[in-house]
Amino acid sequence: MATITADQVKKLRDATGAGMMECKAALAEANGNFDEATTLLRKRGLAQAAKRAGRATGNGLISSYIHMGGRIGVLIEVNCETDFVARTDAFQNLVRELAMHVAAADPKWVRRDEVPAEAIEKERSIYRAQMESSGKPANVLDKIIEGKLTSFYTQFVLLDQPFIRDDKLTIAQLIAETTAKTGENITINRFTRYRVGESAD
Repeated sequence: MATITADQVKKLRDATGAGMMECKAALAEANGNFDEATTLLRKRGLAQAAKRAGRATGNGLISSYIHMGGRIGVLIEVNCETDFVARTDAFQNLVRELAMHVAAADPKWVRRDEVPAEAIEKERSIYRAQMESSGKPANVLDKIIEGKLTSFYTQFVLLDQPFIRDDKLTIAQLIAETTAKTGENITINRFTRYRVGESAD
């Protein structure tokens, strides 16, 4: 069993925002391995976030981000449960990061259930046409198509996208980490991304 030092605990706490005892326990479980301990805390944060997911989010912030010398602009609304959390540095930093991410990654929808059925069917038909001559059985083709759909969501659905600052982390996981820090349910309500020269849909 590795000896866990106070410096290790502080480093993990600074990186994750988790409590001191949680950090110490995670490091002990990971035998002193920082990356493994970080992963453990992230998983626990996701589990805690899932428990809070049904709670109402009537507070929050609308934030803006301007990129490329005024050529791209984003407005985003992120909600939490209380005005107290909306004023915290952790929440405000999350909102800023999300606005910046939307400017860079250009998602089309917040969550999967917002993707129109016709858009999903269009993707499915394209994938099916691509593989028509493959000779694979229908059940295998269906699995491949679902896999390709997952890639489609990763590209265009905000919560499924890899975070621009850390591609090992999805936006949903990033939100879950802040949920774990603040103890409140956090949701993205909506966003709008503007680019100079683009016409409105």
